[in-house]
Amino acid sequence: MVGFDLDMTLIDSRPGIRACYLALAERTGTYIDADLAITRLGPPLEQELVNWFPADRVRDVADLYRSMYPTHAVAATPALPGAREAVAAVREAGGRAIVVTAKHEPNAKLHLEHLGIDADAVVGDLWAEQKAQALREHGASVYVGDHVGDVRGARTAGALSVAVATGPCSERELRAAGADVVLPDLTAFPRWLAGHLGSGGPGRPARPGAD
Repeated sequence: MVGFDLDMTLIDSRPGIRACYLALAERTGTYIDADLAITRLGPPLEQELVNWFPADRVRDVADLYRSMYPTHAVAATPALPGAREAVAAVREAGGRAIVVTAKHEPNAKLHLEHLGIDADAVVGDLWAEQKAQALREHGASVYVGDHVGDVRGARTAGALSVAVATGPCSERELRAAGADVVLPDLTAFPRWLAGHLGSGGPGRPARPGAD
């Protein structure tokens, strides 16, 4: 079982999130620097909104954002290079692929459906160490993500942390956080997976789909 993060791991969510922030700013009459906000994707939405709204409004504004998201963000968001092939490589090796993300789960599913990325399970609304719960429940031995929070989630779950340098965190930051492997992007993942499964290295499951 291999787990994948969503934003900036499987999908380039920056165009869609930027469009949604701009629409939210217009709707609420509150200035949001959307270009700045999309440079720090990864943590939960509320952690970004607190920069633009009073704390007592953040929950309601987050609900509004999430309700607007399907209209403004899904169609504008492409898959990152190698995303479909990475998920397919897990399947071809006899394993299962799940997505564990901090994104609101219904919206995460809309992205995957729109882009034709067929995950075996999708678990949303989990960030950093919280992701370990879903990774353990699904028996994931590898977790792939772009953020130091994803590295922490993998390590908390006892899974091998495979990081891709396609998000806001540099290769140096990912390694410093404890990533076991850092790849430039997901185009390198199928080859890495084949070598990993053939090597008997740390974190290797007894068989690709072992729970």
